[in-house]
Amino acid sequence: MASRKQVTRGQKTVLRLYVAGISARSTRAVQNARRICDENEGDCELVVIDIFQQPSLAKDDQIVAVPTLVKKLPPPSRRLTGNLSDLDVIRVGLDLKAK
Repeated sequence: MASRKQVTRGQKTVLRLYVAGISARSTRAVQNARRICDENEGDCELVVIDIFQQPSLAKDDQIVAVPTLVKKLPPPSRRLTGNLSDLDVIRVGLDLKAK
């Protein structure tokens, strides 16, 4: 049986960031999430979803607070809420390493 690291090696990290409009808190969260993805040099895909524009996506992912960052792939799925200002906590929470 392959270890989790072997299965996920080379797999792109897919993140969804749910925000509410262009508030200062949402803008900070987008900037911080992009910084995390930039550190992973193309191994990370970030999709920003405004819950005012696409409420059905927020409902599908059961989003109850924004900003919320959801790690979709690779498993396990993870959720982090807030402006994502503590990048070290975000890296640990998403199981990512800065390159």
